[in-house]
Amino acid sequence: MKLKNERYEVCFVEKGGEILSFTDLQSGLQYMWQGDEAYWTGKNPTLFPIVGNTYSKTYTIDGKEYAMKNHGLIRQMNLKCTYQDEQKLVMSLDSDEETLSKYPFPFHYEIAYTLVEDTLHIDYRITNIGDRVMPFIFGLHPGFRCPLCGGEKFIDYTLKFSKQENVEQVVFDPSGKVPYHMEKRSFDTLQCSYEEISKYATIIYKGIKSDEVTLSGPKGHGVRMNIKDFPYFAVWTAKTDAPFICLEPWYGHGDFSPLDVDFYEREDTQLLQPQETFSTSYSIQVF
Repeated sequence: MKLKNERYEVCFVEKGGEILSFTDLQSGLQYMWQGDEAYWTGKNPTLFPIVGNTYSKTYTIDGKEYAMKNHGLIRQMNLKCTYQDEQKLVMSLDSDEETLSKYPFPFHYEIAYTLVEDTLHIDYRITNIGDRVMPFIFGLHPGFRCPLCGGEKFIDYTLKFSKQENVEQVVFDPSGKVPYHMEKRSFDTLQCSYEEISKYATIIYKGIKSDEVTLSGPKGHGVRMNIKDFPYFAVWTAKTDAPFICLEPWYGHGDFSPLDVDFYEREDTQLLQPQETFSTSYSIQVF
């Protein structure tokens, strides 16, 4: 499956409904991380109905215990293409026995990709097709090649935010043995740094106000993401030599320390009424 115009081609895979590639046909430049067992096999998964996981790897709904793999269901499932023309592609997933055994809520999930010149617009619709309130957390995990060009280094790249940010950083112990805490941060530009990401395992900011964030390198190439209305923004890579970076807008997060509450009561959980639809979007512009 692919979308293509005179300059760019974007290819997709059924698993997770993910982007496989975003290619500049003129220069041959590939912007997306395409997965590599040596570093991280993922590409750009959708995180639903949980970001990360619970501390115990299980969770409770109405007194019954369930479990999901890290980042939830969508990344593990094959989506079905329900519409395609030259500019737009739609894929969807309906809950089934497998999903209901891990997450006991009927839902319809839909992702629509639209390629307009140098920008890929990505729209999400999640509908609660059940008869009770559906709790979930939603996030995105797109990975980009970094560096993009020969002769560049990871540390040559910067993240430029469209507004001056005064946020809180979630500082946590990956083992969960030490309670997490919040630290205040102010910036409009960040340098990409293996050491900084490794220090925090994942850099997570709460209270992001920027509409856009731009990843760019010394040769003038990069990507610009529209992240409007996402309150969290995370930065991650797999190892201190991994040639990619993940820029992750989230609506909420998993557990950073032990927590024993019902799924409905977790921080930043979205509560979707029966027959209602949650909609959100972001975009990737390349240059």
